[in-house]
Amino acid sequence: MTDVVMPQMGESIVEGTLTKWLKKAGDHVERDEPLFEISTDKVDTEIPAPSAGTLSEILVPEGQTVGINTVVARIEDGRGAAAGEAAGVSSSAPPQPPPAAALPLPPNPVEEPAAPSEPAGPLSPLVRKLAREHNLDLSRIKGTGAGGRITRQDVEAYIAQPQPTQPEPPAPPPPPPPAPVPAVTAPPPPLPPASAAKTRIEPMSTMRLKIAEHMVMSKRTSAHVTTIHRVDMTNVARTRERSKAAFQSSYGFSLTYLPFITRAAVAALRQYPLVNASLDGNNIVYHNEIHIGIAVALENGLIVPVIRHADEKNVLGLQRAIVDLAARARSRQLKPDEVQGGTFSITNFGSFGSLVGTPIINQPQVAILGVGTVDKTPVVIEDAIAIRSVCHLSLTFDHRLIDGALADQFMTKLKQVLEAWSEEVL
Repeated sequence: MTDVVMPQMGESIVEGTLTKWLKKAGDHVERDEPLFEISTDKVDTEIPAPSAGTLSEILVPEGQTVGINTVVARIEDGRGAAAGEAAGVSSSAPPQPPPAAALPLPPNPVEEPAAPSEPAGPLSPLVRKLAREHNLDLSRIKGTGAGGRITRQDVEAYIAQPQPTQPEPPAPPPPPPPAPVPAVTAPPPPLPPASAAKTRIEPMSTMRLKIAEHMVMSKRTSAHVTTIHRVDMTNVARTRERSKAAFQSSYGFSLTYLPFITRAAVAALRQYPLVNASLDGNNIVYHNEIHIGIAVALENGLIVPVIRHADEKNVLGLQRAIVDLAARARSRQLKPDEVQGGTFSITNFGSFGSLVGTPIINQPQVAILGVGTVDKTPVVIEDAIAIRSVCHLSLTFDHRLIDGALADQFMTKLKQVLEAWSEEVL
């Protein structure tokens, strides 16, 4: 017997809502086959089965919110179930009487209405359950198992057969003709035309509710301050322009600005590790590893999957990780450990045309980098006007731990790496 539990989808997540069961009790499941859907403020995804076997119990119904590690279902080991069926013995069912033909019947002059009879062979609990659910007379089903025993397949085949329909009752006689209505001298005044509804009300989705709770909690927890820096991305833009065709041809995905910015953020985090830290009460937790969360927009919300050990990846590795995580986030295939453990986050609202923004910190982190769109802009360089590729980067930081001077030093380092970019990507 294997317990199926509500997984934890992030450090700050303590509960999840089970939104949909993808299997029914009694269904066979394979290991890693999608079993149910959950929704939290970080993820709206499918959870796979932890083992193969029969889904014997569903303990949490759809729509219920439970804490992490709560047992939501149980899976009966496939081998134990198969052995029970082969032997025709049920641990929960009482011993069956011998066939009726083997017992003498006392004379009974008065016939009582007979209850639906059962076949002589013992029945498995699953067959009995299906019979109860569909109100079946098992004596009408021919068993194909050992000794004529009825199997689950026999019951399902019987259910699938078209059943004879009951004759419809005769139609009631037509009602008598109504009494004549006296003539009306004047028609009633016409009703005013129905006005179109001015509002539409629908409940927030579970994911939207969780995001709202998390955002309000973050604003209530951290002292949010945002600093904005203008960055000359011309060298990065030229490198990207030289490489993007070959990059697409070689690897099958586009080369964007985001891996360049992520790599520059890693360099700044190495130099200013306090920005990569977190707070635990009155203690500062310094993280020796750099795990960067990348915000991904979904149809009904957003999610922040994590690139682990981002400091060990080059531009190619970062771009590959970003594409992979974003694709699996949108197809609901992220694993629980891929949306937790982040030490710093990046959100790219520039992909939607935004110039600048002030993002909210992803708890329990202490900073988040916002990326605006990259535009060609006239700028003054040594008293001359030049066209440069410009981007506005914004750092929202927790002022409880990070002061403005440190935040601007961090951004200056990030800016220097991008403006002096010389690293080739192919």
